Amino acid sequence: MKLSHFYKDETGVTLVGDAGLLHIALSAPGIARIRYTLDSHFSDKESLMIEQSRPINKVQWTLLDQTEHLELSTDLFVIRINKATCAFSYRDKQGRLLTQEPKRGGKTLERTDVYRTAFDTSGGLESNRGADGLKVRAEGINRYLDRQAYHTKLEFEWQPDEALYGLGSHEEGMLNLRGKHQFLYQQNMKAVVPVFLSTKGYGILMDSYSLMSFHDDAFGSYLWTDVDDEMDYYFIYGPEFDQIVEGVRYLTGGAPMLPRWSYGYVQSKERYVSQEELIATVQEYRARELPLDCIVLDWQSWTGDLWGQKSLDPQRFPSPAEMMQKLHELDAKLMVSIWPIMKDGGDNHREMKERGYLLGNQATYDAFQEEARRLYWQQTHDGLFIHGIDAWWCDCSEPFEADWKGAVKPEPEQRMLINSEEAKLYLDPEYINAYSLLHAKGIYEGQRSVTTRKRVVNLTRSAYAGQHRYGTITWSGDISANWETFRKQIAEGLSFCATGSPYWTLDIGAFFVHNKPELWFWKGDYNGGAADLGYRELYIRWFQYGVFLPMFRSHGTDTPREIWQFGEPGEPMYDTLVKYLKLRYRLMPYIYSLAGAVVQQNYTMLRALAFDFREDVSAHNIDDEFMFGPAFLVAPVTQAMYYGPDSKVLEGTRKSRSVYLPGGSWFDYWTDECLEGGRRVEAKADLQTLPLFVRAGSIVPLGPDIQYADERPASNAVTRLKVYPGTDAVFTLYDDEGDNYDYENGAFMQIELSWSEKDRTLTIGDRIGRYDGMPETLQFVVEIAGRPGACHVSYQGSSLLVREGDLNENVIL
Repeated sequence: MKLSHFYKDETGVTLVGDAGLLHIALSAPGIARIRYTLDSHFSDKESLMIEQSRPINKVQWTLLDQTEHLELSTDLFVIRINKATCAFSYRDKQGRLLTQEPKRGGKTLERTDVYRTAFDTSGGLESNRGADGLKVRAEGINRYLDRQAYHTKLEFEWQPDEALYGLGSHEEGMLNLRGKHQFLYQQNMKAVVPVFLSTKGYGILMDSYSLMSFHDDAFGSYLWTDVDDEMDYYFIYGPEFDQIVEGVRYLTGGAPMLPRWSYGYVQSKERYVSQEELIATVQEYRARELPLDCIVLDWQSWTGDLWGQKSLDPQRFPSPAEMMQKLHELDAKLMVSIWPIMKDGGDNHREMKERGYLLGNQATYDAFQEEARRLYWQQTHDGLFIHGIDAWWCDCSEPFEADWKGAVKPEPEQRMLINSEEAKLYLDPEYINAYSLLHAKGIYEGQRSVTTRKRVVNLTRSAYAGQHRYGTITWSGDISANWETFRKQIAEGLSFCATGSPYWTLDIGAFFVHNKPELWFWKGDYNGGAADLGYRELYIRWFQYGVFLPMFRSHGTDTPREIWQFGEPGEPMYDTLVKYLKLRYRLMPYIYSLAGAVVQQNYTMLRALAFDFREDVSAHNIDDEFMFGPAFLVAPVTQAMYYGPDSKVLEGTRKSRSVYLPGGSWFDYWTDECLEGGRRVEAKADLQTLPLFVRAGSIVPLGPDIQYADERPASNAVTRLKVYPGTDAVFTLYDDEGDNYDYENGAFMQIELSWSEKDRTLTIGDRIGRYDGMPETLQFVVEIAGRPGACHVSYQGSSLLVREGDLNENVIL
């Protein structure tokens, strides 16, 4: 597009060319919103992902009119616009190139017809039950032309040493997106978030809800969207990844606090079938002194075949309120699976149908209608929440996947067409990726409307930009038990959290354990289930990895998942699971402080190495290691060392793995050995050992052994503050009441911990803030890695200084 003229207005700069209009608005000093249309005006449709706008006039910016280009500048970055082609280039204030469009111009709009579906009610419905639940398809379908919109294409010329991360969680195991191609549509094992981050120091957020594709391959380097009223995206400058994520959440909203218990261990399987089984399982955990915070009630909690009815079967759950009272007396929570699809015959379905709140298949509720969302919550409240149920598992939140059948997995292009075309039958083609976002909105707003005393926890199988503001955790779908899948999942979690969505998890041990040749997706390697030593080894490695995820949750079909299914006390496999289960709980002060940082500082706890080592090119493609918070580098073991399928003993395998340590010094967590980084090391990795390193310049708070996250041991219980020296360190200890929204009104406390390497002193700063029930005195034991001894201090809220010389070998830990 050739620029003909431009004008400034109260919101930014409008560029008028021979092929449409462009508008640049400064949403913040580091954020620009860019829109492009061929029409005479821009769309006035409300964004679903962008929570709020900031006054444009508060951003300081300038516009220079040069001979060949315009130059729009803020305090942080510059956009240069070529007058001949309207090609954009983005630079930092020092003039260094961040990214640019091709010189011919990088924005393309192509008009497209948008068709909707009219349903002939006499055409009938086809319903079936598969591995992925109930599916209902309308047969009487007529398509009609609804309107015109655009295919959009946004092209880039990325730099040779540039790495890109994000776009959500997919199954292929892509971390660095360079040289890759990805389809962006919602499906089991695909959770889309249209955001990517660059190691050059910027991010792109695409405000679109249609089918998309990402390319950096022989076909070009671009983002393409299927149906949009206009091109609408945000350029977000960091340069650090934490700053880019802060920009994403500035636009899409912050993440609320999840309850403390949600960071404990969550036990699930397909499925617990009765009130008695749920209670007995929790009792067994307590009898064995195995920490546990939540147990999960999977699908078919309803009566008979009334799929999606949000009430419990009275034969198997005769007294829900008493069940919940008993579970709560055992200090355990209950999460219940709820579905957006409902089978004809139940009260929930009848109410939705009578009010016209069902989509065209007459089974899935229309989450795009506000009143339908309210009714869905009301049904959830009246059938479940009123009994004291604690959390939601919004399964199948991408309700129109259609390729989970047959022995042969369709090709990627086929899968994209099968699933996106199925979704377009029932949803506006412009919004097929947004169902989960609005479904989560209804649950969050509904629960918050009835109580502030219980935080919303919503485990969803799908996601979108902005969904995190509704108390969601996304899991990666129904994956299969094999080492290849396990390894790929590491990259998927990192890709998801790089988008600014902080909470991701998976089924520890995978959902499908057996192999069913007649179904392409049921591809586990272990028909013997938990009795197979090969599966036990895989499960242990998966469990070790799960300790360092935002949600620590075991789930799956084919075989049970309770700790005692993998051995008995005194046996190596059982004892190893217990070791890591207890480690998760000892880390609770650290983990909950990270959760506080997610809310207070827009932090990301599950971190690709580029978050902390963006300029280390050697770290860009490492997809099997990650940072968990600022301290821990985690290197999961992703290959069998002891057993293959059918308990086959493996001979001659090494019991170690290669780990890349970025620059600086690192401590082996298990031995306190100090190692220099900037190189690969061979780390011990026998069955009992997860390679785990702590960055020099870290402070890690560790709690006592507890049985559930909110347990408050005896008043003399101590929190260990372990310093890993080598450089200065800062960590903010956070705490609040654990499960209400009082923190939004300031009911929380923070203590800044700081280590001075020069003075070899730890300062425990003044306690800032307070909350109901806060202990007035805290007991700390300070340790320094590599240094014998410890120092016990009694802390009453005022700043304390602990010197290295204060450490005493006689202090009992």
